[in-house]
Amino acid sequence: MKKKVFIDGSHGTTGLKIHERLDNRNDIELMAIPPEQRKNPEAKQHYLNSADIVFLCLPDPAARESVGLLTNPAVRVLDASTAHRTAEGWIYGIPELNPGQREKIKHSRRISVPGCYASGFCALLHPLVSGGLLAPDYPVSSYSITGYSGGGNQMIAAFQGTPAENREEICCRPKNLNLVHKHLPEMQKFGLLKQPPIFTPIVGNFFQGMLVFVPLYPSLMLKNPGAEGVLSYFADYYEDERFIRVAPAGEIASIADGFLSPTACNNTNMLEIFVFGRNDHLLLVARLDNLGKGASGAAVQNMNILLGVPEETGL
Repeated sequence: MKKKVFIDGSHGTTGLKIHERLDNRNDIELMAIPPEQRKNPEAKQHYLNSADIVFLCLPDPAARESVGLLTNPAVRVLDASTAHRTAEGWIYGIPELNPGQREKIKHSRRISVPGCYASGFCALLHPLVSGGLLAPDYPVSSYSITGYSGGGNQMIAAFQGTPAENREEICCRPKNLNLVHKHLPEMQKFGLLKQPPIFTPIVGNFFQGMLVFVPLYPSLMLKNPGAEGVLSYFADYYEDERFIRVAPAGEIASIADGFLSPTACNNTNMLEIFVFGRNDHLLLVARLDNLGKGASGAAVQNMNILLGVPEETGL
């Protein structure tokens, strides 16, 4: 029997991408609320409680409101908003995070889909802290460059609506310079840190793609295996993972012209890890599609785990 799936917020960037990934699947039935009833709480409540699986692709207040409308305990929810990422009773949706995370997701009815920045950050930090290479109180800093699609419809319109003569003004836009960002709580919690990192997100004038950077001083690490040792550690940690790839040393050394593209994982659910550096400095980099492994791809991967089908289905 096909599972019924309802996307609440199907017209936002993430909702549209999830719909696109699910549209041709024959193991599910996509439920669609009539346009004229989208703002009708009773109609929405009916769809929410009639589904087997619900994706929430909404602003935080609306996501909390939709959860409040659920009365059917059998419904399994995947929330792509920030609302429940560190909330009690919700399981964080990075299956590769540690050996037990996939099983937690499989048996949960409430899964929070990670933020795009946090996905790259936690994929780098969680293994190092849990493995005793990095102390939880290490003073971590991070920065990232991402495509403007990560800002949703409003940011997309702002970038795409800028006249050609003014394009240089938006070529590279650092933001959240007050050092407050909605992903920080999950970055701290699932990065296993005692304090949030100093984090600077930068929006580039390209549609999608992402690089997340974490610089480290090996001399301040609990264990200092050097760049090759850290690379080997990541390779072992993610050895059996379908959607995380650790770039080998030879590939890292031969990156064309020394430039690392933020778009090479676009339209995939892959997350790639790079380790650059020398004896006294390390630079960890995660590359992913902010609309893929950073949003819709991760959401569908988690749904596949819930359904007990191969994780790569539809991805």
